[in-house]
Amino acid sequence: MYQAFLRRYLDVLASIYIYNEHRGYTSIDRVLEAVQVRCPDDAVFIAAVRKHRADERKHYVMFKRWFELRGSMPLKVDRACGHIDRFVEIVFGSTIDALDTDAVIASDAMFERLCRVIMLTEMRGMRQVATLLKSPLLRSDPVLVKIFRIVERDEPSHWQPYQAWLTRTNRAQAKWYERLTDFWIHRELLFIKLPLVFLNPWLPRRRDWADADEQEPSPKPLIAV
Repeated sequence: MYQAFLRRYLDVLASIYIYNEHRGYTSIDRVLEAVQVRCPDDAVFIAAVRKHRADERKHYVMFKRWFELRGSMPLKVDRACGHIDRFVEIVFGSTIDALDTDAVIASDAMFERLCRVIMLTEMRGMRQVATLLKSPLLRSDPVLVKIFRIVERDEPSHWQPYQAWLTRTNRAQAKWYERLTDFWIHRELLFIKLPLVFLNPWLPRRRDWADADEQEPSPKPLIAV
């Protein structure tokens, strides 16, 4: 019974993470476009966003490898389980896919808000990874522990560039309602969305990989197994 519970828990956890990592690096392509247009002379900021994108892709590939080793596909979760999806929908009133990149580039307020949303999301992710690495459930799987250790190492560089830009341009670090939104989304995912996925025996698995049509080389180094 415990082994069945553990396998299901890790399956759900990794399925949610691999969805979010894929959503992360594919969305950052447009963030990078906005940063390059708005801050063309800020080579440090642009390089940091490129690294953020590469790290998210690397994390996705590591979780993909974990599923391949288990001989299974991720559960078919959607944007309801995506922290950045929910944050963008609430703050901008639009899905990530429908968000107008040109409008974000043209508007100081929208670009500033986007930087705060990314910063708060990545800060939340860093805290969550630290909590997970203390969990006996996660620590039962040595490969997942290695993956999350790499994620933990990378996380600070994912929010610090956006915080630094907000600081040096004298922008607000976070509005109270943005912090409240971040808190609510996290609790919603932890106490509602994750249990619903866990308890749904009819939830199908993906039939193909999210990056199947992307033609991207696998990043190196990958997790040692």
